[in-house]
Amino acid sequence: MNKQLISCVKLFFLKELNTEPLLISSPGRINLIGEHTDYNKGLVFPASIDKYIISGFAKNEKNYCRIFALDLDESFDIDLDKLTKFGLGSWKNYVIGVLWGIKEKGLPLRNFDLVFSGNIPIGAGISSSAAVENSIVFGLNELFDLGLTKDEMLHISVQAEHNFAGVKCGIMDQFTNLNGSKGNALFLNCNDMSFEEIPIVLNDTQLLLINTNVKHQLSASPFNIRKKECSSGYKVLKKKFPELVSLSDASLAQLEVVKDELPDITYNRCKFVIQENNRVKLAKTAIKNKDWNRLGDLLFESHFGLKELYEVSCEELDFLVDLARNNKVLGSRMMGGGFGGCTINLIKKDEVDVFVSNAAEKYQLKFGKSISAYPVNISGGIQLIQ
Repeated sequence: MNKQLISCVKLFFLKELNTEPLLISSPGRINLIGEHTDYNKGLVFPASIDKYIISGFAKNEKNYCRIFALDLDESFDIDLDKLTKFGLGSWKNYVIGVLWGIKEKGLPLRNFDLVFSGNIPIGAGISSSAAVENSIVFGLNELFDLGLTKDEMLHISVQAEHNFAGVKCGIMDQFTNLNGSKGNALFLNCNDMSFEEIPIVLNDTQLLLINTNVKHQLSASPFNIRKKECSSGYKVLKKKFPELVSLSDASLAQLEVVKDELPDITYNRCKFVIQENNRVKLAKTAIKNKDWNRLGDLLFESHFGLKELYEVSCEELDFLVDLARNNKVLGSRMMGGGFGGCTINLIKKDEVDVFVSNAAEKYQLKFGKSISAYPVNISGGIQLIQ
Protein backbone atom coordinates (compact mmCIF):
# COMPACT_ATOMS: atom_id res chain seq x y z
CA MET A 1 0.00 0.00 0.00
CA ASN A 2 1.16 3.52 -0.70
CA LYS A 3 1.65 5.39 2.61
CA GLN A 4 1.88 8.75 0.86
CA LEU A 5 -1.55 8.29 -0.76
CA ILE A 6 -3.06 7.18 2.54
CA SER A 7 -1.65 10.24 4.32
CA CYS A 8 -2.89 12.53 1.53
CA VAL A 9 -6.49 11.30 1.79
CA LYS A 10 -6.49 11.20 5.59
CA LEU A 11 -5.02 14.70 5.87
CA PHE A 12 -7.69 16.13 3.53
CA PHE A 13 -10.41 14.65 5.72
CA LEU A 14 -8.87 15.98 8.92
CA LYS A 15 -8.14 19.48 7.57
CA GLU A 16 -11.08 20.11 5.24
CA LEU A 17 -13.87 17.89 6.59
CA ASN A 18 -12.91 17.76 10.27
CA THR A 19 -13.39 14.05 10.68
CA GLU A 20 -11.53 10.76 10.66
CA PRO A 21 -12.20 8.63 7.51
CA LEU A 22 -12.75 4.96 6.93
CA LEU A 23 -9.97 4.10 4.44
CA ILE A 24 -10.00 1.60 1.55
CA SER A 25 -7.09 0.40 -0.59
CA SER A 26 -8.18 -0.67 -4.09
CA PRO A 27 -5.52 -2.02 -6.51
CA GLY A 28 -5.12 -1.82 -10.24
CA ARG A 29 -4.61 -4.98 -12.24
CA ILE A 30 -2.56 -6.49 -15.00
CA ASN A 31 -3.65 -9.29 -17.29
CA LEU A 32 -0.79 -11.60 -18.16
CA ILE A 33 -2.68 -13.01 -21.14
CA GLY A 34 -6.28 -13.53 -22.24
CA GLU A 35 -7.33 -10.24 -23.79
CA HIS A 36 -10.93 -9.63 -24.91
CA THR A 37 -11.83 -13.15 -23.78
CA ASP A 38 -13.59 -12.08 -20.58
CA TYR A 39 -16.75 -10.75 -22.23
CA ASN A 40 -16.69 -13.85 -24.45
CA LYS A 41 -16.98 -15.99 -21.29
CA GLY A 42 -13.47 -17.33 -21.76
CA LEU A 43 -10.28 -17.72 -19.73
CA VAL A 44 -8.12 -14.85 -18.46
CA PHE A 45 -4.97 -14.62 -16.34
CA PRO A 46 -5.09 -11.38 -14.31
CA ALA A 47 -3.44 -10.26 -11.07
CA SER A 48 -3.75 -7.30 -8.73
CA ILE A 49 -0.71 -5.02 -8.67
CA ASP A 50 0.94 -2.53 -6.34
CA LYS A 51 -0.73 0.52 -7.87
CA TYR A 52 -3.69 1.81 -5.88
CA ILE A 53 -6.71 4.03 -5.44
CA ILE A 54 -6.98 5.06 -1.78
CA SER A 55 -10.49 6.15 -0.82
CA GLY A 56 -11.72 7.72 2.40
CA PHE A 57 -15.35 7.68 3.56
CA ALA A 58 -17.31 9.32 6.36
CA LYS A 59 -20.99 9.84 7.09
CA ASN A 60 -22.18 13.43 7.00
CA GLU A 61 -25.21 15.27 8.37
CA LYS A 62 -25.92 17.24 5.19
CA ASN A 63 -28.71 16.58 2.68
CA TYR A 64 -26.24 15.68 -0.08
CA CYS A 65 -23.02 13.72 -0.64
CA ARG A 66 -19.66 15.39 -1.32
CA ILE A 67 -17.16 13.74 -3.68
CA PHE A 68 -13.53 14.88 -4.03
CA ALA A 69 -11.09 13.55 -6.68
CA LEU A 70 -7.81 14.95 -5.33
CA ASP A 71 -5.61 14.10 -8.32
CA LEU A 72 -7.96 15.84 -10.71
CA ASP A 73 -8.57 18.73 -8.32
CA GLU A 74 -12.28 18.29 -8.96
CA SER A 75 -15.29 17.79 -6.72
CA PHE A 76 -19.06 17.64 -6.98
CA ASP A 77 -22.14 17.16 -4.80
CA ILE A 78 -24.76 14.44 -5.23
CA ASP A 79 -28.39 14.30 -4.22
CA LEU A 80 -29.07 10.59 -3.66
CA ASP A 81 -32.66 11.10 -4.81
CA LYS A 82 -31.60 12.70 -8.11
CA LEU A 83 -28.90 10.50 -9.64
CA THR A 84 -28.29 11.56 -13.24
CA LYS A 85 -25.62 10.57 -15.74
CA PHE A 86 -22.88 13.01 -16.71
CA GLY A 87 -21.41 13.38 -20.20
CA LEU A 88 -19.67 10.45 -21.89
CA GLY A 89 -16.18 9.90 -20.50
CA SER A 90 -16.70 11.71 -17.18
CA TRP A 91 -15.17 10.03 -14.12
CA LYS A 92 -18.25 11.12 -12.19
CA ASN A 93 -20.27 8.42 -13.96
CA TYR A 94 -18.36 5.72 -12.08
CA VAL A 95 -19.55 7.22 -8.80
CA ILE A 96 -23.15 7.77 -9.97
CA GLY A 97 -23.33 4.28 -11.48
CA VAL A 98 -22.31 2.56 -8.25
CA LEU A 99 -24.71 4.64 -6.15
CA TRP A 100 -27.51 3.85 -8.57
CA GLY A 101 -26.73 0.12 -8.30
CA ILE A 102 -26.80 0.20 -4.51
CA LYS A 103 -30.08 2.13 -4.47
CA GLU A 104 -31.61 -0.31 -6.96
CA LYS A 105 -31.15 -3.02 -4.34
CA GLY A 106 -33.18 -0.97 -1.88
CA LEU A 107 -30.32 -0.66 0.62
CA PRO A 108 -30.24 2.05 3.33
CA LEU A 109 -27.78 4.45 1.76
CA ARG A 110 -27.37 7.82 3.50
CA ASN A 111 -25.34 10.94 2.82
CA PHE A 112 -21.56 10.67 3.02
CA ASP A 113 -18.27 12.27 2.04
CA LEU A 114 -15.85 10.50 -0.31
CA VAL A 115 -12.26 11.53 -1.03
CA PHE A 116 -9.94 9.53 -3.27
CA SER A 117 -6.44 9.70 -4.70
CA GLY A 118 -4.33 7.17 -6.58
CA ASN A 119 -1.24 6.25 -8.56
CA ILE A 120 -2.97 4.06 -11.17
CA PRO A 121 -2.41 5.80 -14.53
CA ILE A 122 -5.76 6.79 -16.06
CA GLY A 123 -6.46 5.40 -19.54
CA ALA A 124 -3.48 3.02 -19.41
CA GLY A 125 -5.41 -0.25 -19.39
CA ILE A 126 -4.64 -1.00 -15.72
CA SER A 127 -8.27 -0.76 -14.63
CA SER A 128 -8.34 2.52 -12.76
CA SER A 129 -12.11 2.60 -13.38
CA ALA A 130 -12.72 -0.79 -11.73
CA ALA A 131 -10.51 0.25 -8.81
CA VAL A 132 -12.65 3.38 -8.30
CA GLU A 133 -15.97 1.55 -8.72
CA ASN A 134 -15.06 -1.25 -6.35
CA SER A 135 -13.59 1.14 -3.79
CA ILE A 136 -16.92 2.97 -3.64
CA VAL A 137 -19.17 -0.06 -3.29
CA PHE A 138 -16.72 -1.77 -0.91
CA GLY A 139 -16.29 1.37 1.20
CA LEU A 140 -20.01 2.13 1.43
CA ASN A 141 -20.67 -1.50 2.31
CA GLU A 142 -18.31 -1.06 5.28
CA LEU A 143 -19.52 2.42 6.21
CA PHE A 144 -23.24 1.60 6.25
CA ASP A 145 -23.02 -2.14 7.00
CA LEU A 146 -24.99 -2.95 3.83
CA GLY A 147 -24.29 -6.70 3.94
CA LEU A 148 -23.28 -6.99 0.28
CA THR A 149 -21.42 -10.11 -0.84
CA LYS A 150 -18.42 -9.93 -3.20
CA ASP A 151 -20.61 -11.23 -6.02
CA GLU A 152 -23.16 -8.48 -5.40
CA MET A 153 -20.43 -5.82 -5.29
CA LEU A 154 -19.01 -7.21 -8.53
CA HIS A 155 -22.40 -6.98 -10.23
CA ILE A 156 -22.96 -3.39 -9.08
CA SER A 157 -19.54 -2.27 -10.39
CA VAL A 158 -19.91 -4.05 -13.73
CA GLN A 159 -23.37 -2.58 -14.27
CA ALA A 160 -21.99 0.88 -13.46
CA GLU A 161 -19.43 0.35 -16.23
CA HIS A 162 -22.08 -0.86 -18.68
CA ASN A 163 -24.89 1.58 -17.97
CA PHE A 164 -23.10 4.74 -16.87
CA ALA A 165 -19.56 4.62 -18.31
CA GLY A 166 -20.87 3.10 -21.56
CA VAL A 167 -18.32 0.25 -21.72
CA LYS A 168 -19.74 -3.26 -22.24
CA CYS A 169 -16.86 -4.91 -20.38
CA GLY A 170 -16.63 -8.38 -18.88
CA ILE A 171 -16.08 -9.21 -15.22
CA MET A 172 -12.30 -9.58 -15.15
CA ASP A 173 -11.25 -6.16 -13.85
CA GLN A 174 -13.72 -5.97 -10.98
CA PHE A 175 -13.30 -9.65 -10.09
CA THR A 176 -9.51 -9.37 -9.88
CA ASN A 177 -9.75 -6.26 -7.73
CA LEU A 178 -12.06 -8.06 -5.28
CA ASN A 179 -10.24 -11.41 -5.23
CA GLY A 180 -6.57 -10.61 -5.86
CA SER A 181 -4.05 -12.53 -3.81
CA LYS A 182 -0.49 -11.39 -3.09
CA GLY A 183 2.04 -13.30 -5.18
CA ASN A 184 -0.64 -15.11 -7.20
CA ALA A 185 -2.26 -14.60 -10.59
CA LEU A 186 -5.84 -15.77 -11.07
CA PHE A 187 -6.54 -18.42 -13.70
CA LEU A 188 -10.13 -17.28 -14.10
CA ASN A 189 -13.02 -18.78 -16.05
CA CYS A 190 -15.30 -15.84 -16.90
CA ASN A 191 -18.21 -18.16 -17.70
CA ASP A 192 -18.76 -19.56 -14.20
CA MET A 193 -16.31 -17.32 -12.23
CA SER A 194 -14.36 -20.32 -10.99
CA PHE A 195 -10.68 -19.58 -10.49
CA GLU A 196 -7.37 -21.01 -9.36
CA GLU A 197 -4.59 -19.07 -7.65
CA ILE A 198 -1.33 -19.67 -9.52
CA PRO A 199 1.88 -18.56 -7.74
CA ILE A 200 4.11 -16.26 -9.80
CA VAL A 201 7.73 -16.71 -8.69
CA LEU A 202 9.74 -14.56 -11.09
CA ASN A 203 13.10 -14.45 -9.23
CA ASP A 204 15.43 -12.70 -11.70
CA THR A 205 12.58 -11.74 -14.06
CA GLN A 206 10.40 -8.63 -13.85
CA LEU A 207 6.94 -7.59 -15.04
CA LEU A 208 7.30 -4.17 -16.63
CA LEU A 209 4.52 -1.92 -17.92
CA ILE A 210 5.36 0.72 -20.49
CA ASN A 211 2.68 3.33 -20.99
CA THR A 212 2.40 4.80 -24.49
CA ASN A 213 0.67 7.78 -22.89
CA VAL A 214 -1.92 7.41 -25.64
CA LYS A 215 -5.03 7.49 -23.48
CA HIS A 216 -7.80 5.25 -24.65
CA GLN A 217 -11.43 5.97 -23.86
CA LEU A 218 -13.15 2.67 -24.41
CA SER A 219 -16.67 4.04 -24.45
CA ALA A 220 -15.75 6.14 -27.48
CA SER A 221 -13.72 3.45 -29.27
CA PRO A 222 -14.60 0.37 -31.36
CA PHE A 223 -14.45 -1.70 -28.13
CA ASN A 224 -18.22 -2.20 -27.99
CA ILE A 225 -18.27 -3.01 -31.72
CA ARG A 226 -15.87 -5.92 -31.10
CA LYS A 227 -18.29 -7.37 -28.60
CA LYS A 228 -21.12 -7.24 -31.15
CA GLU A 229 -18.92 -8.85 -33.83
CA CYS A 230 -18.05 -11.71 -31.47
CA SER A 231 -21.69 -12.14 -30.51
CA SER A 232 -22.78 -12.41 -34.15
CA GLY A 233 -20.07 -14.99 -34.83
CA TYR A 234 -21.10 -17.03 -31.80
CA LYS A 235 -24.74 -17.09 -32.97
CA VAL A 236 -23.67 -18.70 -36.26
CA LEU A 237 -21.50 -21.24 -34.43
CA LYS A 238 -24.28 -22.00 -31.93
CA LYS A 239 -26.70 -22.92 -34.72
CA LYS A 240 -24.24 -25.47 -36.05
CA PHE A 241 -22.94 -26.63 -32.67
CA PRO A 242 -25.73 -26.20 -30.07
CA GLU A 243 -23.53 -27.57 -27.29
CA LEU A 244 -21.31 -24.47 -27.30
CA VAL A 245 -21.66 -22.38 -24.14
CA SER A 246 -19.75 -19.40 -25.56
CA LEU A 247 -17.48 -18.31 -28.38
CA SER A 248 -14.47 -19.17 -26.20
CA ASP A 249 -15.80 -22.71 -25.93
CA ALA A 250 -15.48 -23.27 -29.70
CA SER A 251 -12.55 -24.91 -31.46
CA LEU A 252 -10.72 -23.66 -34.53
CA ALA A 253 -12.00 -26.73 -36.38
CA GLN A 254 -15.61 -25.75 -35.60
CA LEU A 255 -14.92 -22.20 -36.74
CA GLU A 256 -13.63 -23.49 -40.08
CA VAL A 257 -16.91 -25.37 -40.60
CA VAL A 258 -18.90 -22.10 -40.54
CA LYS A 259 -16.23 -19.89 -42.14
CA ASP A 260 -18.18 -19.37 -45.37
CA GLU A 261 -21.19 -18.13 -43.39
CA LEU A 262 -19.19 -15.36 -41.70
CA PRO A 263 -17.93 -12.01 -42.99
CA ASP A 264 -14.13 -11.98 -43.03
CA ILE A 265 -13.97 -9.48 -40.16
CA THR A 266 -16.25 -11.59 -37.97
CA TYR A 267 -14.22 -14.70 -38.77
CA ASN A 268 -11.01 -12.92 -37.75
CA ARG A 269 -12.51 -11.73 -34.47
CA CYS A 270 -13.69 -15.23 -33.61
CA LYS A 271 -10.39 -16.80 -34.62
CA PHE A 272 -8.48 -14.48 -32.30
CA VAL A 273 -10.75 -15.21 -29.31
CA ILE A 274 -10.46 -18.97 -29.76
CA GLN A 275 -6.69 -18.80 -30.20
CA GLU A 276 -6.30 -16.46 -27.23
CA ASN A 277 -8.35 -18.73 -25.00
CA ASN A 278 -6.01 -21.60 -25.92
CA ARG A 279 -2.98 -19.40 -25.18
CA VAL A 280 -4.25 -18.82 -21.62
CA LYS A 281 -4.23 -22.60 -21.03
CA LEU A 282 -0.71 -22.87 -22.41
CA ALA A 283 0.40 -19.93 -20.26
CA LYS A 284 -0.81 -21.71 -17.13
CA THR A 285 1.46 -24.65 -17.91
CA ALA A 286 4.39 -22.35 -18.70
CA ILE A 287 4.00 -20.45 -15.41
CA LYS A 288 3.75 -23.64 -13.37
CA ASN A 289 6.94 -24.85 -15.04
CA LYS A 290 8.60 -21.42 -14.59
CA ASP A 291 9.21 -21.51 -18.36
CA TRP A 292 9.44 -17.76 -18.87
CA ASN A 293 10.73 -18.11 -22.43
CA ARG A 294 7.57 -20.00 -23.39
CA LEU A 295 5.36 -17.48 -21.63
CA GLY A 296 7.19 -14.71 -23.47
CA ASP A 297 6.53 -16.37 -26.83
CA LEU A 298 2.83 -16.55 -25.96
CA LEU A 299 2.78 -12.82 -25.16
CA PHE A 300 4.25 -11.99 -28.57
CA GLU A 301 1.74 -14.32 -30.27
CA SER A 302 -1.09 -12.64 -28.37
CA HIS A 303 -0.03 -9.19 -29.57
CA PHE A 304 0.16 -10.36 -33.18
CA GLY A 305 -3.43 -11.59 -32.93
CA LEU A 306 -4.61 -8.39 -31.23
CA LYS A 307 -2.97 -6.36 -33.99
CA GLU A 308 -3.87 -8.39 -37.09
CA LEU A 309 -7.07 -10.29 -36.24
CA TYR A 310 -8.76 -8.24 -33.52
CA GLU A 311 -7.43 -4.87 -34.71
CA VAL A 312 -7.34 -3.13 -31.33
CA SER A 313 -3.69 -2.08 -31.30
CA CYS A 314 -2.20 1.21 -32.48
CA GLU A 315 1.08 2.40 -34.01
CA GLU A 316 2.62 3.33 -30.65
CA LEU A 317 1.83 -0.05 -29.07
CA ASP A 318 3.17 -1.94 -32.10
CA PHE A 319 6.36 0.13 -32.02
CA LEU A 320 7.03 -0.75 -28.37
CA VAL A 321 6.32 -4.46 -28.89
CA ASP A 322 8.64 -4.57 -31.93
CA LEU A 323 11.29 -2.76 -29.93
CA ALA A 324 10.94 -5.31 -27.13
CA ARG A 325 11.32 -8.21 -29.57
CA ASN A 326 14.45 -6.65 -31.07
CA ASN A 327 15.96 -5.99 -27.64
CA LYS A 328 15.68 -9.58 -26.46
CA VAL A 329 12.82 -8.91 -24.03
CA LEU A 330 11.31 -12.33 -23.20
CA GLY A 331 7.80 -11.30 -24.18
CA SER A 332 5.62 -8.25 -24.80
CA ARG A 333 2.08 -7.39 -25.84
CA MET A 334 -0.49 -4.64 -25.58
CA MET A 335 -2.62 -4.99 -22.48
CA GLY A 336 -6.17 -3.84 -21.85
CA GLY A 337 -8.93 -2.79 -24.21
CA GLY A 338 -6.51 -1.39 -26.76
CA PHE A 339 -6.15 1.75 -28.92
CA GLY A 340 -3.54 3.04 -26.45
CA GLY A 341 -2.48 2.34 -22.91
CA CYS A 342 0.33 0.00 -21.87
CA THR A 343 2.41 -2.88 -23.07
CA ILE A 344 3.17 -5.60 -20.56
CA ASN A 345 6.71 -6.93 -20.78
CA LEU A 346 8.47 -9.94 -19.31
CA ILE A 347 12.11 -8.99 -18.92
CA LYS A 348 15.24 -9.94 -16.97
CA LYS A 349 15.64 -7.58 -14.02
CA ASP A 350 19.20 -6.63 -14.91
CA GLU A 351 18.06 -5.49 -18.37
CA VAL A 352 15.18 -3.23 -17.28
CA ASP A 353 17.11 0.05 -17.03
CA VAL A 354 18.89 -0.33 -20.37
CA PHE A 355 15.69 -1.32 -22.18
CA VAL A 356 13.62 1.53 -20.68
CA SER A 357 16.30 4.06 -21.56
CA ASN A 358 16.54 2.76 -25.13
CA ALA A 359 12.76 2.62 -25.54
CA ALA A 360 12.32 6.16 -24.16
CA GLU A 361 14.88 7.60 -26.58
CA LYS A 362 13.55 5.86 -29.67
CA TYR A 363 9.90 6.50 -28.80
CA GLN A 364 10.61 10.21 -28.33
CA LEU A 365 12.32 10.34 -31.72
CA LYS A 366 9.49 8.48 -33.44
CA PHE A 367 6.44 10.09 -31.86
CA GLY A 368 7.69 13.24 -30.18
CA LYS A 369 6.41 12.25 -26.75
CA SER A 370 7.52 10.34 -23.67
CA ILE A 371 6.76 6.88 -22.36
CA SER A 372 6.24 6.05 -18.69
CA ALA A 373 7.68 2.82 -17.27
CA TYR A 374 6.28 0.97 -14.24
CA PRO A 375 7.91 -2.16 -12.82
CA VAL A 376 5.03 -3.85 -10.97
CA ASN A 377 4.62 -6.55 -8.34
CA ILE A 378 1.61 -8.74 -7.66
CA SER A 379 -0.36 -7.54 -4.65
CA GLY A 380 -3.48 -8.48 -2.75
CA GLY A 381 -6.98 -7.33 -3.60
CA ILE A 382 -9.17 -4.58 -2.20
CA GLN A 383 -9.12 -4.18 1.56
CA LEU A 384 -10.03 -2.04 4.54
CA ILE A 385 -7.01 -0.14 5.87
CA GLN A 386 -6.89 -0.74 9.61
